[in-house]
Amino acid sequence: MVFNFQVVRKDASSDARLGILTTSHAQIPTPAFMPVGTRGVVKTVSPEEVWGLGFRMILANAYHLYLRPGHELVERHGGLHRYMNWPGAILTDSGGFQVFSLAGLRKVTEEGVEFQSHIDGSSHLFTPEKSVEVQEAIGSDIIMCLDDVKGYPVERDLALEAAQRTTRWAQRCLAAKKKVDPAIFGIVQGSVFCDLRKQSAEGLICLELDGYAIGGLSVGEPREFMVEMIEATVPLIPERYPRYVMGVGKPRDILDGVLRGVDLFDCVLPTRNARNGMLFTSLGPLNIKNARYRDDPRPVDPCCTCPLCRNYSRSYLRHLFLEKEIYCHRLSTIHNLCFYYRMMEDIRKAIEESRLNNFCAQFLAGMEETYD
Repeated sequence: MVFNFQVVRKDASSDARLGILTTSHAQIPTPAFMPVGTRGVVKTVSPEEVWGLGFRMILANAYHLYLRPGHELVERHGGLHRYMNWPGAILTDSGGFQVFSLAGLRKVTEEGVEFQSHIDGSSHLFTPEKSVEVQEAIGSDIIMCLDDVKGYPVERDLALEAAQRTTRWAQRCLAAKKKVDPAIFGIVQGSVFCDLRKQSAEGLICLELDGYAIGGLSVGEPREFMVEMIEATVPLIPERYPRYVMGVGKPRDILDGVLRGVDLFDCVLPTRNARNGMLFTSLGPLNIKNARYRDDPRPVDPCCTCPLCRNYSRSYLRHLFLEKEIYCHRLSTIHNLCFYYRMMEDIRKAIEESRLNNFCAQFLAGMEETYD
């Protein structure tokens, strides 16, 4: 098995660490952010552009690829790497969160999740075994165990039931895994209850999986609860394992996670917000649709070297959005991804130089927290 994770340096003033995560397709320096390519593409940009920005791992989704075009088809075409022409690593979400988001279209049982397709209403049963089958057919470098996700707020007994079921499903996922190459990560659940998070983590760690994620966050809970759960859970995961917080992607939340020892992050925020005209900059968020930018000749971010900031003005980008020109989505997405990659690169450098706390303070000083 090619998969390996090694911690190479620890920050002197926090629990942050530098690492190298190795798969058969790429080496990923951590802490790292994974752009989301749910259906086998990071929306509006090419795999070559994502690679060119510096990213070495993306996230795709087993649920969506299972429904369309179908995991068997992807496998016949040589797996998702070849199908989408992506040379780097791929982590696939098991589909647990997507099924959770279907609300009235799904039913959770011990066997798995019965759901109706959001595409055509057809009925499906996603079991732990099916989730592993789909992810192995896709050819993922890292597969996630199917988990039972609960939203916020949730009653304690329901959170306990979901956390325990998630551990039982992880056992079944591990037993169903047939291929040697992909790594398999478990997902710690427990909502906002520290003792349930502890129970979940302990049960999963006994399985000796390849890595561990903290799931069930960014589902409506107050930010302080999210930070508390990360702070309570990370120390339960032994240092030799990569630690991944799922679906958390605001810059401040990423910094909070890194300071507490998290290695991997993913979120649709930079790409989704880009398509809505919200751009991340070194001076804070910028809503390009605002009338104040109608005649503004400046670049979106004077500190950025992406194609948008090198070649175009705020005025021009606003014009493209108002005219609904597709090019605005591409330019904005590349810009936001460039911001995220540069942020992670700066974080890694700050850890290497043992100045992460100072970096975080300076980074946040000029940024308004209006990323929603």
